[in-house]
Amino acid sequence: MESYKIKRKNALPLSSAIKEYLREEHLTTGLNTRLVFKAWDDVSGAASFTIKRFFRNGKLYITLNSSVVQSQLAARKDFLVEMMNARLGRDDLFEQEDKNANWVEELILK
Repeated sequence: MESYKIKRKNALPLSSAIKEYLREEHLTTGLNTRLVFKAWDDVSGAASFTIKRFFRNGKLYITLNSSVVQSQLAARKDFLVEMMNARLGRDDLFEQEDKNANWVEELILK
């Protein structure tokens, strides 16, 4: 029985290979948007009150079904944006150079 030896050429860590694949297939914008929505749910604690989410050009639009929750979150907008960006910065899959879906710059509550 012959033994085969696989030669490794340009071996990459799996995390790097996944990031490269996402970039090549143009999937980073969609993934970044999903990661922003997850960061909103985790940081705000208002996932159960959130009806709609929309993210474009650094603006995160959130529609809530409770005016009380909306007013409480409106008072903490800057803090929420800072915490979401911190969470995104720690995520290995978040592509920081994506032009279409990058950091949260502004939070708009409706």
